[in-house]
Amino acid sequence: MPEMSETGRVLFDLLLLFVSAKLAGEILMRLRQPVVVGEILVGMIIGPHLLGLVGESPFLDTFAEISVVFLLFIVGMEVEPRELLRVGGVATVVAIMGMVLPFGFGWGLMHWLHRPLAEGLFVGAALTATSVGITARVLQDMGQLSSRVARVILGAAVLDDIGGMLVLAVVSGLTAGAVISGPGIMLLLGTAVGALAVAFVLARSAVQRFRPRLYSFTRATNEKVLFAVAVALCLAFAALAEVIHLAAIIGAFFAGVIFAELREAPQLRRSMEPIYDFMVPIFFVMMGAKVDLGRLLSPQVLQVGLVLTVLAIIGKVVGCALAAYRLKFREALAIGIGMAPRGEVGIVVALIGLQRGVISNDVYSQVLLMSVLTSLFAPSLLRMLLTPPAEAPPPEPPAEEAPPTTGEPAS
Repeated sequence: MPEMSETGRVLFDLLLLFVSAKLAGEILMRLRQPVVVGEILVGMIIGPHLLGLVGESPFLDTFAEISVVFLLFIVGMEVEPRELLRVGGVATVVAIMGMVLPFGFGWGLMHWLHRPLAEGLFVGAALTATSVGITARVLQDMGQLSSRVARVILGAAVLDDIGGMLVLAVVSGLTAGAVISGPGIMLLLGTAVGALAVAFVLARSAVQRFRPRLYSFTRATNEKVLFAVAVALCLAFAALAEVIHLAAIIGAFFAGVIFAELREAPQLRRSMEPIYDFMVPIFFVMMGAKVDLGRLLSPQVLQVGLVLTVLAIIGKVVGCALAAYRLKFREALAIGIGMAPRGEVGIVVALIGLQRGVISNDVYSQVLLMSVLTSLFAPSLLRMLLTPPAEAPPPEPPAEEAPPTTGEPAS
């Protein structure tokens, strides 16, 4: 390939990522499989560790992070606050069980392998994570975001992310030698969640009250005005979440919820579809591109990585399904499977541990394998569980018997 400028290289990479995502998605749709699986797989193929068609790029990493922010914003627009509160109790229990059991499994495996305590804590923290982006994409593609299962999964995943950030903060402090007290932890959590809650209430009230005045103030169409306000609030809430040490996707999700009850919500969702169709597939291809298959498939990494993957799946499926036992069995199982993908969240936790010298390259690769396999495991099973069984066609009525003929002419 001829020498290209940095801008030209980025544009070419975006072209390759987008076209590859769309082709892979089309193939997976024809195979009746979740599109996200094809996007992750094609990312593994064209990434720097296999074909090398797409290299490492800080810009592409940032672009991918912004993409998942918009994904969670669009998901939030499908979730009305009163519907989320209706499943709040179940979602809270699901989130707690979905953290405690996997954390114990991850730490326990590292302890059994005689790994250092700090390494075990980071692996446990990685297993508590839930990649809501993957599950949300499957639910969005299936048109299931308004179902009870989806509301529980999304509510639990948001709580899970908040709890996961707290666990990561505590583990990071402990491994760095900091003394973290119980009151200090509660203050950290209360300040972060309180700030986000206050911002949510104020923004929701402002949007509902001042929207008509804003429509009359500008010469732009109402649709364009609402779109501009929505994008601004999405970015503002994502930035706020980062400032208060929560994940940006949590802020984006709550920004989306602000618009869910507006009468213009369906129109706004249609306006956001081009952003979704362009940015979100690239995110999942980029996630696959980060997978180093050579290291993952080495025997010493593969064995422990597979055990870690099984424990990660069991921890989420069993813990979350038991927490949702009041629902139907099929729904509870779908919730457990929907909470299983670790995706980019588990990878980020492991990367932080690697950068701080707390975990080894092999353990990082094992967590990476677990994150990829749980991300590939969940979508197909979730699709099967949430697809209603085909109804058998009603039996055809028996044919009426013709009256016997007597051979006499009709009168």
